[in-house]
Amino acid sequence: MSRSGNLKNAIVAFLVPLPSILFYLYFLDHFHSNSSSLSSLWSWCFHHPLLLANVFFFFNVNVLFWIIGHIQSSNWMIDLYWTVIPVLLIHYYATHPSAQFDGLRSKIVIVLTWVWSIRLTHNYFRREKWQWGAREDWRFADMRLQYGKHWWWISFFSVYFSQQIFLIGICLPLYVVHSVDKPMNIWDLVAAGVCLCGIVIAYFADTQLHNFVTRNTKLKELGKPMVPNLDRGLWQYSRHPNYFGEQLWWWGLVVFAWNLGHGWTFVGSLINSMCLAYVTVLVEQRMLKQEYRAEAYRLYQKTTSVWVPWFRSSAIAVKDKDT
Repeated sequence: MSRSGNLKNAIVAFLVPLPSILFYLYFLDHFHSNSSSLSSLWSWCFHHPLLLANVFFFFNVNVLFWIIGHIQSSNWMIDLYWTVIPVLLIHYYATHPSAQFDGLRSKIVIVLTWVWSIRLTHNYFRREKWQWGAREDWRFADMRLQYGKHWWWISFFSVYFSQQIFLIGICLPLYVVHSVDKPMNIWDLVAAGVCLCGIVIAYFADTQLHNFVTRNTKLKELGKPMVPNLDRGLWQYSRHPNYFGEQLWWWGLVVFAWNLGHGWTFVGSLINSMCLAYVTVLVEQRMLKQEYRAEAYRLYQKTTSVWVPWFRSSAIAVKDKDT
């Protein structure tokens, strides 16, 4: 990607959330200035914080991102904003005039969300060689080829509208944390611990994967045989430890919500886990299509846990001994 193209995408990424941000700031200013005589619009915004979040998402992400993606012929931006939208949502929920919450719990969840976001954003740019929108997710690229001339409208639902269901759903605990004022207890510490473990596991798993991919890229450039499979570090105990860490993060948030009497919010994380299970199947099918690693990956599948880290089966020990 050229330097000008990279700069253009960076500017677009920074400007794109402004419509929702400016509208919300105008609402806050109007509310604090005229809280005793709100118009029907501002009254609705006050009484329906969750619906307002969905309205913001629909117009500012689904519609605007879709239009930009159509113009650029690339849906790269939703991948980046997966790491940003939860941060925007938690600050929206925390600052909404109808919010009520325990201050310490709120601060803990906000800090954890920022740490999660920074970790995932760093991984995104590291993977993309510090470029903005150099490529779109391979799954979207595959669907673009699959649907051809119909992709322009199918992408609205498969790329953007579906993301609203996933993101608003899995971020429901962030809303619960800022809608129930209940003193902290031991379960909040458990939830924070689960979230933090998820972030740490995902960071080390993604770092090990990045180092593996970087080494293989150098071997390929030198014309040397590439290592067929990553089965060291955390990847020795799980075929997808990065996915496992990410799921721990979201389910840790569910513990916060469950502790506040809203265990039903597990539905969002459950749907996300089911979606990630499907993505896992796609990823593994893709790995098996690469001839140089197919045989090694089949053995890896037989001997290594899919998500939850566990000791490898004896088959791998026999293989190492024979080697």
